[in-house]
Amino acid sequence: MKVVILVVLALISTSNSQQPQGEPIPIIRYDNEGVNADGSYQWSFETGNGIVAQEQGQIKNAGSDNEAAEVQGSVQYTDSDGTPISLNYIANEDGFQPQGDHLPTPPPIPPAIQKALEWIAAHPEPDQPGQASNVQPVLYSKQSSQRRY
Repeated sequence: MKVVILVVLALISTSNSQQPQGEPIPIIRYDNEGVNADGSYQWSFETGNGIVAQEQGQIKNAGSDNEAAEVQGSVQYTDSDGTPISLNYIANEDGFQPQGDHLPTPPPIPPAIQKALEWIAAHPEPDQPGQASNVQPVLYSKQSSQRRY
């Protein structure tokens, strides 16, 4: 949750560079509810320079061994070059997961690698020790380069 608050503050400070110094930016709308007894909360705001943000959070699996906080939210603003930015995010036991068209993406997986990954997924190794496997270890002798099986 701290990461999310830092992201929103960074976005606000970036957006402040669009306004002349000293001119206050009005808050058009601000809603805040919680933190409630069950750990849930929600907030949202909109500023005069076009920033819109909202977030809600809750505790998943409360009282169990799998209890975890989950936060979901979004931020929209206009970048200094005029590009509209829209960021949606979720933060939970799997980490912070942002989504937005402006975020960099990894290159596609090369076809040969993708084919190998699919083959590996279709042919998993046995999980239990002692089960037979189709793969035999290859041993190399230090005295020669001959293989022994």
